Amino acid sequence: MHAGLDVFFLLIGAAMVLAMHAGFAFLEAGTVRRKNQVNALVKIITDLGVSTVVYFAVGYTIAYGTTFFVSATELTGGAGGAFKAQGVDLVKFFFLLMFAAAIPAIISGGIAERAKFWPQLMATAIIVGLIYPLMEGMVWGGRFGLQDGIEALTGAKFHDFAGSVVVHAFGGWLALGAVILLGARRGRYTKAGQLIAIPPSNIPFLALGSWILCVGWFGFNVMSSQSVETASGLVAMNSLLAMVGGLLAAVVAGRNDPGFIHNGALAGLVAVCAGSDVMHPLGALVTGGLAGGLFVWGFNRCQIRWKIDDVLGVWPLHGLCGTLGGLAAGVFGQQALGGIGGVSLTAQILGTAGGVAFAAVSGFVVYGLLKRTVGIRLDAEDEHRGADLSIHQVPAYPEEELIR
Repeated sequence: MHAGLDVFFLLIGAAMVLAMHAGFAFLEAGTVRRKNQVNALVKIITDLGVSTVVYFAVGYTIAYGTTFFVSATELTGGAGGAFKAQGVDLVKFFFLLMFAAAIPAIISGGIAERAKFWPQLMATAIIVGLIYPLMEGMVWGGRFGLQDGIEALTGAKFHDFAGSVVVHAFGGWLALGAVILLGARRGRYTKAGQLIAIPPSNIPFLALGSWILCVGWFGFNVMSSQSVETASGLVAMNSLLAMVGGLLAAVVAGRNDPGFIHNGALAGLVAVCAGSDVMHPLGALVTGGLAGGLFVWGFNRCQIRWKIDDVLGVWPLHGLCGTLGGLAAGVFGQQALGGIGGVSLTAQILGTAGGVAFAAVSGFVVYGLLKRTVGIRLDAEDEHRGADLSIHQVPAYPEEELIR
C-alpha cells in the first residue's frame, strides 16, 4: 500500500513537471518572432526525446549508480534486486528525468532564433547524458565526495531541496556560454551598439507559458520530497509566496511590462526551490521579491549594457535567480529568521559557487567545441528567413502564406 501511494505521488509530480515543458515551449514561442515559433515548439519536445534516451542509458547511472539494464521482474522489486516494490524507482526516474530535460529547455530560450537544430540536439545529449548527471550525482546522489567535503568543512551539507542550483542555476550558466558564443541576433544592435527593440510576437502565448510553468512548479517543488510520508505543506506555501513576491517586484521594477511580470513569477519560483522546505513563508516572500527585481535588472543589463542577446533572459532568470536561491536557503533557512535550520550559509556559498563554476565552464567547452567542429549558428540567409522555414519548411501560420 505504501509503495503504491509513492508510485502515484511521484507519477503525479512527474506528469506536472512534464507539463512544464509545454510551458517552456509556449513561453519561448510567445517571445520569439513569428518566423521562429515552430522552431521553439519543436526544439523543446525533441530535446525531451533526446534527454529521455541518454538519461536512461547513461545519465541516471552516473548520478545514482543505478542501471535499468536488468529484467523487468527486478525493476519492479522482484528477484531480490535493489529496486523497490511496485516500480517506485521507475517513477522516481521519470520524475528526475523531467528535471534533467529542463536543462536544454532552459538553454533553448537563450539561443532562440539563430541556433542550428542538430548541433543543439548534440549539445543536449552531452549535457543531459554526461555533464548534468555529474552535478546531480554530487549534490543529490551523494556521490563523488562533494557533500562529504562540504560537511567536513562547514558542519552541514549543501542544501538544495528542489534545484535552485542543481537545475536552474546550472541550466542558466550553461546557457550563458552558448549565448555568448552564438553572438547577438542580426539586427539586434546598430553598428554603434544601440539596442533595437524586438517585441514579443504573442503576449497571450507568453502568458500561457508562464501560467503552465507556475502550476507545474508545485509538482516540481512539493514532490521533490519523493515520498508521501515526507511531503510538506510548507513547500507549497513557500512556493506560492515566492511566486507572488517575484511577480509583484517585477510589476514595480519592470514598470508594468507583461513580459517582466510573467517572468518575475518564475524568478521567484526559481529562487525558492533550494530552501522551500526550510524557510519561513515570510522568508520565501522576500526571496521571491529579491529574485523578481534581480531578473528585471539582469535582463536589462544583459541586453542594453553588456550586449548579451539572451532572448528569453534565461541567464538572469535561471542563472542569477538560481544562484540567489542557493544563497537565500542559507539565510532564510536559519532558525534565527524563522526557518527550520540545519543549513549553513558557508555550505551554501561553497555549493552554489561550485555549481556555477562547473556550469559556466561546461557551457563554454561544449558549445565552443561544437562551434569549432559542426557550427552552431544559422547562416545569415536562413536566420533572415526564420528557423521555421529554414529548418522545418513550414511557417507557424501557413494559411497566411497562401493568402499572400
